[in-house]
Amino acid sequence: MKEITATELKKLIDDKANFQLIDVREPHEFDEANINGILIPMGEAIERANEISKDKQVVVHCRSGKRSATVINALEAQLGLTNLYNLKGGILAYIEEIGI
Repeated sequence: MKEITATELKKLIDDKANFQLIDVREPHEFDEANINGILIPMGEAIERANEISKDKQVVVHCRSGKRSATVINALEAQLGLTNLYNLKGGILAYIEEIGI
């Protein structure tokens, strides 16, 4: 599985890179803190896969990186997606390294 660090994600954001950010946490977690990703909770990822870009880099994140890794594994296995990157350490790492 491909991963991206919080610092690398911040650079994509700052450079206004053409990528998609998906947050697979639950709505209450998203409301507490978010980095402007599209909220697609883990349990909805497969059924909402049509909302996930197939032709550009997609960074998937959760709280710590575990749920997003599970979602990426499922999307890669079931739909053959190859453009997915897991945010290493999740939003916790992003908050620690970058802040929000």
